[in-house]
Amino acid sequence: MPRDFDSLVIVYNPNSTGDAQQRAEELRDGVAELAPDLEVRMRPTEYAGHAREIARDEASAGAPLVVSVSGDGGYNEVVDGVMQAGETKAAAAVLAAGNANDHRRVTAERPLVEAIAAGTTQKLDLLRLTVGDGSADGPAQVRYAHSYIGLGITPVVAVELERRGKGSFREIVTTVRAFSQFRPFAVRLGNGERQEFDSLVFANIAEMAKYATLSEGEPDDGRFEVVMLPHKSKWRVLATAVRAAVSGLGDQPSVREYTFSTIDPMPLQVDGELVELGPGVPVRVDIAPGALTTVR
Repeated sequence: MPRDFDSLVIVYNPNSTGDAQQRAEELRDGVAELAPDLEVRMRPTEYAGHAREIARDEASAGAPLVVSVSGDGGYNEVVDGVMQAGETKAAAAVLAAGNANDHRRVTAERPLVEAIAAGTTQKLDLLRLTVGDGSADGPAQVRYAHSYIGLGITPVVAVELERRGKGSFREIVTTVRAFSQFRPFAVRLGNGERQEFDSLVFANIAEMAKYATLSEGEPDDGRFEVVMLPHKSKWRVLATAVRAAVSGLGDQPSVREYTFSTIDPMPLQVDGELVELGPGVPVRVDIAPGALTTVR
């Protein structure tokens, strides 16, 4: 049967502290065994941001499947690069290596090598982050996320959990440590109201950093979940953060778009990658339905 892609491009960091190169080579060998007629190109990265450039260039020609052998952050670069190519027949997928690998773990239906050999693709939604409005400060900046965009305590706890490991007591200690270093932030909502939050997360998948369960949404339902934790007393915030780490937060509001403006400079995380926002910047998060072509 004809495949939905005409080649396989494996993107990996040969200097990764983990096993990215080994896993990339294992994927290449596995595909050679199951799909010997499929052209495979190994594309090691050479510097920060190179994966985005590789994915954009590869997606601009032909119909490749670009696989990132990485954690969620490295995969974010590949997905964003494919989207930057504009009209393309390219697909993207991730082989877990490195730190957090939530996207592959949550969305996988079979081993990646088998999905590649089968040759059929599926569509998943992406989160689209637009910073700025094209006014005097310059053109709006657009980035895509496969899993989440977050501000505040919840992404901080999730990253700390991934770094320090699982275990009920350890989870609670990690949450307390992250909580002690956190301060609430204020934004101006789309209706003009100023509101303080301890956490604001836009989630396209249900889990973060393996352990923090945020919502019950699906990555192909045309919507995303908004996990809002308005600023409360410290003990209530801590209790909520521990619940997110240990048992999850349950169902959350589901929307297609959410807008706000920053008041002070603040960091924002896109699939774990840090983005610095300036003061007074309009921000829009919306869903790009079926924007990502992938294999599962």
